[in-house]
Amino acid sequence: MPSAQLPRAVFAMDPVHLPLLFPTPLLARLRRTAEIDPAVVVRDFADPAAASALSVADVLITGWGCPHLDAGALSATPRLRTVLHAAGSVRSLVGEALWERGVTVSSAVTGNALPVAEYTLAMILLAGKDAFAHRERYGRTHTPPTQAETAAIGNLGRRIGVIGASRVGRRLLELLRPHDFEVLLHDPYVDAAEAAELGAHLLSLEDLLRHSDIVSLHAPDIPETHHMLDRPRLGLIRDGGVLINTSRGALVDHAALTDELVSGRLHAILDVTEPEPLPVDSPLYRLPNVFLTPHIAGSLGNELERLGRIVVEELERLAGGQPMAHEVRHADLARVA
Repeated sequence: MPSAQLPRAVFAMDPVHLPLLFPTPLLARLRRTAEIDPAVVVRDFADPAAASALSVADVLITGWGCPHLDAGALSATPRLRTVLHAAGSVRSLVGEALWERGVTVSSAVTGNALPVAEYTLAMILLAGKDAFAHRERYGRTHTPPTQAETAAIGNLGRRIGVIGASRVGRRLLELLRPHDFEVLLHDPYVDAAEAAELGAHLLSLEDLLRHSDIVSLHAPDIPETHHMLDRPRLGLIRDGGVLINTSRGALVDHAALTDELVSGRLHAILDVTEPEPLPVDSPLYRLPNVFLTPHIAGSLGNELERLGRIVVEELERLAGGQPMAHEVRHADLARVA
């Protein structure tokens, strides 16, 4: 395709992410599909240095650190037709003015779902072996556990409760299939037949909490899910049960969860919290029944290239006159992450 016919694109993100999202071979592929200057990475749509590039941009390639796409951003990009987001959710990125103009939006959220699902599967398997407690005990005693101490552990027939058939939730359900688990699912937008196709038994939220050994959260952070695991619902999880949260901290009443964890009744694997990070005096940093990680389940390091590749493939579809594969529609934002 002649250069004059290529769409004009501009990066809008924190430039620190650019080399990992678009390593040299992938950047070369991108530049064969669009006119883009990798030296121009917008952090402020009012920046005079970016005005010329923005004024002719057909496409914005956004990522973490991109300013909110509001009316001011639109005034700086009068030709803008498409936003390709090389990250996850666009809910906090895209303003109403952009939707009203009819700009199409795509997100690499499906690429970000895989590492979160992989992290969650790893934690489920380790939790089923009670690996974290045994590591702590081994470090103190320097002796292997007795048969009595391991009698209650293992992953055979373990009941895994998945809350939310989101992109991450569905990838997790795929990854759980080869294992000898009984998988339970709660999602108000899924019926029993679809749940069965996904390899799970559909239950109400309360029944899932009652019957699961390990509960994993994959619901979106929307008003309806705020503190969906409140004190009464946390109380439904069996003694010794495990809660895994790789979604958003706001889905859980953290005061109630902290009380459960301090008491020792529950265990938790938390990659997200409320607030994030936790205060330095939070007991969750020190409790032996809590495995706390600093929001690392999503794409990091070489996994970022997967997000960049999704964006390049999406741009190639656009340049070829094909529909986008990962379009985000305004109507869907009320129930997705």
